[in-house]
Amino acid sequence: MTPIQPSGLDDRIARLDPQLLTTLRDHVHRTLRTAILSGRFSPDERVNERQLAEQLGVSTTPIKEALRQLETEGLVETLARRGVVIRFNESWAEETILARAALESMIARLAAKRLQPNAVEALQHTIEQMRIATTDAAADELIALNETFHDQIHIASKCRYLSRMIERQRFYDAGIRRVIHSDPSERAKALAEHTDIATAIIAGRSDEAERAMRDHVVRSGDTYLSIIFKKLGGEPE
Repeated sequence: MTPIQPSGLDDRIARLDPQLLTTLRDHVHRTLRTAILSGRFSPDERVNERQLAEQLGVSTTPIKEALRQLETEGLVETLARRGVVIRFNESWAEETILARAALESMIARLAAKRLQPNAVEALQHTIEQMRIATTDAAADELIALNETFHDQIHIASKCRYLSRMIERQRFYDAGIRRVIHSDPSERAKALAEHTDIATAIIAGRSDEAERAMRDHVVRSGDTYLSIIFKKLGGEPE
């Protein structure tokens, strides 16, 4: 029998969904991270590994691994005699949002100076898709489109250093956006702000692009803080 050549596999085997390639630890980490960023745990609350394992239907091993990863991100901390406690709080979240606003605004500024003509149509198409998803109240699609929008701006900016710096902020975005996009008025505001950012970048108005991006990230971040920490009842004095 003649062996099948590698090139013959293209028509026979579909590419794997990248989501299927993540490990159990990654799934557990993502689930716990989303729960923390969505305000389902209170600041300084102690988390029980065995209870988490039972709730998620897994052993304690991926729970421990996920918690270690969350600790490197600053979301939890392991304390002597207390175990693992939640370190995510309003001050922590606000600092992260302001850091992201500073980085994203500089990237938008440089994108306005460096955007190539062949990238204009793609950015305009993303804004149009955002418009449709906003009308349809398609929160999950808006989250994906928001990621695409910022990726396009990062690529246009050619900012390798700043883009690497902002990677640490990326894991907050999905939780933040999901909360914000649950409100119809917020979806409309986000669309208007994204449109202003794109318009400024396409027109090459770097000062305007920087300001629009910074204002957008700070405003949406403030909305997130008010929703999450109102739900948590605020932080103790």
